[in-house]
Amino acid sequence: MQYGICNLSIIPLRIEPADTSEMVSQILYGEHFKVLEIRKNWTKVRLAFDKYEGWIDTKQYILIKEEDYKILTNETSKLSSDLVDFVQDEHTQLYTISLGSTLNGLKLLNHSFEGHIIEEQKPKSQLISTALNYLNAPYLWGGKTPFGIDCSGFTQMVYKLNGYKLLRDASQQATQGEALSFIEESEPGDLAFFDNNEGHIIHVGIIMEDNYIIHAHGKVRIDRLDHSGIYNAEKRQHTHKLRVIKKIV
Repeated sequence: MQYGICNLSIIPLRIEPADTSEMVSQILYGEHFKVLEIRKNWTKVRLAFDKYEGWIDTKQYILIKEEDYKILTNETSKLSSDLVDFVQDEHTQLYTISLGSTLNGLKLLNHSFEGHIIEEQKPKSQLISTALNYLNAPYLWGGKTPFGIDCSGFTQMVYKLNGYKLLRDASQQATQGEALSFIEESEPGDLAFFDNNEGHIIHVGIIMEDNYIIHAHGKVRIDRLDHSGIYNAEKRQHTHKLRVIKKIV
């Protein structure tokens, strides 16, 4: 078994080993992973954080030792807390990094960082203020940054920045936590999940105070939430059908 770490700002994680294949997620700077398979130009990996799998360009990561992988996995995550920052290599070249990049591997990468770091678990009350950092970020299937993010990438990153683990996809996140019977039982920071006509979970958002929800739909936006689902006041219609509310924290 081999192990790797992302030494670039953001790299696409694809469902198949091809540049034209669907991007199912992104690997942000400093995230580490197991190497499952290596082909000429593509490497299949499994992320340590959420066990998500996919293919990345073999030129877009570096190998690390198993002992370093274990150390990184067992350490409390140190994350960048500004929308955009940078690290510097030994040649003083700069690499931009996005909000929520992992900084535990700086020594391994021989990089330096002088920005703000988050490394402690925060109270649940901080989830909404973190979520607002992504407000108006454009929707991007598979995205995980303020420059493009999908609904479950948004919830995962908000929780990660506060020291909590969520799985990657909305359907996976819906298996976590405790189900609530009514919206009235929910608190700001709880997750609301929405399904399609076939009953499949296809969307997730973060509940706010006073029956509002912040979620990624076209962009990260704030809409009304009621017993039927998400109500878009601009369109004057419900856009998502409520399935279940989960308390994760």
